[in-house]
Amino acid sequence: MNKQIDSFDLYLEPADNQRLANLCGPMDDNIKQIERRMGVEISYRDNHFRIIGQPQGMLASSQILRDLYIETAPVRGEAQSIEPNMVHLAIQHSNALEQDHGVEDDKHTVIKTKRGLVKPRNANQQAYVRAILAHDINFGIGPAGTGKTYLAVAAAVDALERQEIRRILLTRPAVEAGEKLGFLPGDLAQKVDPYLRPLYDALFEMLGFEKVEKLIERSVIEVAPLAYMRGRTLNDAFIILDESQNTTPEQMKMFLTRIGFNSKAVITGDITQIDLPRGQKSGLRHAIEVLSEVEEISFNFFNAFDVVRHPVVQRVVQAYEKHERDAEEAKAAAAKAARDAKINGKENH
Repeated sequence: MNKQIDSFDLYLEPADNQRLANLCGPMDDNIKQIERRMGVEISYRDNHFRIIGQPQGMLASSQILRDLYIETAPVRGEAQSIEPNMVHLAIQHSNALEQDHGVEDDKHTVIKTKRGLVKPRNANQQAYVRAILAHDINFGIGPAGTGKTYLAVAAAVDALERQEIRRILLTRPAVEAGEKLGFLPGDLAQKVDPYLRPLYDALFEMLGFEKVEKLIERSVIEVAPLAYMRGRTLNDAFIILDESQNTTPEQMKMFLTRIGFNSKAVITGDITQIDLPRGQKSGLRHAIEVLSEVEEISFNFFNAFDVVRHPVVQRVVQAYEKHERDAEEAKAAAAKAARDAKINGKENH
């Protein structure tokens, strides 16, 4: 008796040999990545693709191929290439849709910039963008690679281009992660520049290097250490505080009280990567405790499944989270054993 094999035939239009080659990647690497991650087999001839596997995997894979083929559309007559990270994001997007029972592509969460559209990749990112649009103070909390800062910068650029605000302020606490500022060359501005580089990179990607430089010269965009915010009142501004887990409670309060009329603030951070001196409480942790009941403030929490970087980053985050949970459980078990031993000792006497 022959075993039935489920298959799905997909035709990508318009048929274009260069676009199809870019879709498949060198040595069919992109196709192999989809096969490996989705548990399917893919064969193709020209623009005819045959996908073999479980129904759910076949349908998701066909949608991934369609989406990626759209990305190959020519720009100035040249077909666009498909990089491995683009394949990873397309796969993760399809998985998120399945896990969230069909998250709709909400047009209200698509952010427009001059360099193109910035679309949330999963349900948590969509909720985050919606919260930024709806609230004046927003917290984005979660591990690295979940898009917290990138989406906040995109929302700020969009608000500036629509003239909803007059300036963008980007700030981070200058706290060393195992290295000392004093050993870095240059003046204070040059010393803190490495801390602010991720913010510059996001701006350059969305506006272009020359446009960002001009806006910085005109003080429309300001990038500065958190200490520079003290004593100011920030009106008509979109303010982003990045790496907020490295603020003290006093610094966090100072920052939040700088916000003026027609301003919006987004505070991002990862409470698992605090670089403050031992014993110093994080301003982000403190804010979660103090402000969680304030209705006008939104808190958005990301997890390892929201990571949109290299696939191994997600597994790294999960491994660290598991290690920390195991350590906490072991610590609690040791404390309980010590208490039990103490009680038993008293009873024996």
